[in-house]
Amino acid sequence: MPESRSPEEIEADIARQREQLAETVDQLSAKLDVKSQAQAKVADVKDRATTPEGKPRPEVLAAAGSLIAMTAVLLIWRMRRNR
Repeated sequence: MPESRSPEEIEADIARQREQLAETVDQLSAKLDVKSQAQAKVADVKDRATTPEGKPRPEVLAAAGSLIAMTAVLLIWRMRRNR
């Protein structure tokens, strides 16, 4: 035979379920908010690429310099090859 509960217990149970449902809806909304996810990703990348003072990290500058140098070498190689 089912246990009988008081109206107060039933109301408390309903309130708890509503709170859990609201949390779930908030979590789903956050997952579906593409704009805020993109902003968070940009902030994360920026934090990892800069020092606490806001200056670029030396390894980031070195990687960018290497990329520019490789691009220049490739362009020069292609120009000479096509002559």
